[in-house]
Amino acid sequence: MKKQHLFMLAFVSMLLFASCGQTAGMKVISTQTSGEIIASSEVAITETESGKVGGFLQDGIYIYKGIPYAKAERFMPPQPMDKWEGVRSSRMFGPTCPQAVRMGWRSDEYAFAFHWDDGFPGEDCLRVNIWTPGLKDGKKRPVMVWLHGGGYAAGSGQELPSYDGFNLAKKGDVVVVSLNHRLNVLGFLDLSAYGEKYAKSGNAGLLDLVAALQWVNKNIAAFGGDAQNVTIFGQSGGGGKVSTLLATPSAKGFYHKAIIQSGSMLRTMEAKYSRRIGAAVMDELGLNASQIDELQRMPYEKLLAAGEKAVAKVKTEAEKEDGVSTFIFGWAPTVDGDVLPAQPFDPQAPVQSKDVPVMIGTTLHEFTMSTYVPAFRTITKEKAVEFLKQRYSNRTDDFLAAFAKVYPDYQPKDLVDVDFVIRPSAVEQARLKAAQQGAPVYMYMFAWESPVLDGMFRSIHCMEIPFVFNNTVLHASMTGGGAEAQALAEKMSGAWLNFAHTGNPNAEGLPQWEPYTAEGGATMFFNNTCEVKKHHDKELLDVVRAFPTRGF
Repeated sequence: MKKQHLFMLAFVSMLLFASCGQTAGMKVISTQTSGEIIASSEVAITETESGKVGGFLQDGIYIYKGIPYAKAERFMPPQPMDKWEGVRSSRMFGPTCPQAVRMGWRSDEYAFAFHWDDGFPGEDCLRVNIWTPGLKDGKKRPVMVWLHGGGYAAGSGQELPSYDGFNLAKKGDVVVVSLNHRLNVLGFLDLSAYGEKYAKSGNAGLLDLVAALQWVNKNIAAFGGDAQNVTIFGQSGGGGKVSTLLATPSAKGFYHKAIIQSGSMLRTMEAKYSRRIGAAVMDELGLNASQIDELQRMPYEKLLAAGEKAVAKVKTEAEKEDGVSTFIFGWAPTVDGDVLPAQPFDPQAPVQSKDVPVMIGTTLHEFTMSTYVPAFRTITKEKAVEFLKQRYSNRTDDFLAAFAKVYPDYQPKDLVDVDFVIRPSAVEQARLKAAQQGAPVYMYMFAWESPVLDGMFRSIHCMEIPFVFNNTVLHASMTGGGAEAQALAEKMSGAWLNFAHTGNPNAEGLPQWEPYTAEGGATMFFNNTCEVKKHHDKELLDVVRAFPTRGF
């Protein structure tokens, strides 16, 4: 049982860091990128606090890429960007944070569906990208700041076609912002035990996010945005970043709404572990405390290799000593009593964001076993039950009975595909938020299954992203780009846009969406037919929670 459990954790970890009615006769509105591009010294020029930037205009949307929002020395907190003369060309994505080679490239099928763009790496990676319908036109548009996935170790603001902000900006008259920040050993190596100089190194990547929000606050008016109406939203690790920012004092006031997609992060690193990782890195490199500054000059590849070995070593120790069972360990923000005073959502929701409306949701399958292990696609019920017994032991029959009530027409593969890693944390996060009796919290479940490659991707982790951005055609390799996908994207992107405008996600084509409460349990199911269900899987989750896996 233990061996199988650890396999599942390792499997999920790989996925995290590799990376998201009838419609016949329905009129589908496609707003995919098209039209003339105008890029000149006179068009799409606007002013930031550091100087002028030049973007380009495409089909009514002004687009800027790679604008620096801060600068930073390795392991140090970000600082305001230097001013520049003239107009800085900002028409191509800037550097992405250096990271390990993406494992997903080893599979042609996964690479085809996800269609990653890993860009070019560089430590000068603190950049924002912006899509806006207007510049200095007197409008105060809602601002939607997207935080990318990949845990805290990988990813970028450009990695998926889904992240393109054109369609969302055009449809909803909003300003869309995506960004890069420091990751892995560059953003979250805790060297605070080595003196005041490195006191905030374990949260450097989190401080980058705060710096980006501060930049938006100061500059977004020049791009037609309202600094007093900012929504932060993100998926997977990006959802974890949103969760953490809700509890980060220095970020307070720079966002006003929040959306957490498949990344409900209730807890993060404790200093006793993060500091131990820092010491283990020094040991791996054969350095003593007096040589700490050598890390600032060390080649990135050597530093990352030492960091990965240190994380693996300390994680094994933590599992033995304290029974820690998690697939997010090592590269993540640290509860240091300063930048992050306490765990984000344990034992309660953060008081500082009590009045911030929140949306929280997951996909039905998330880390679907049958996607990554082909044998599970045709698994028999008997084999599926054998697999379940390794996790649920003498409560397997309880699990099966509860599962059949929730999914009466299930296939055997559903027993291993339906997500019970991310959803329990999402439900708990929603419960904690609702218990504050402050701003409302809304829950959703994305259950639509992609037809791509004979349906092998189901409702996989990341699948909802092209629907949120109204990019199902742009990212057709994942969604198929068909009429059903486009119709659902119209509804979902409308809900996200309405939430950004007003804090209420109710939208045309959807049933009435009530806020989540512990008593009501309302959850919007997104599928070809959308419906609200109330505590649909409560009994099932009660069984699952007896065998917890701490997803975040």
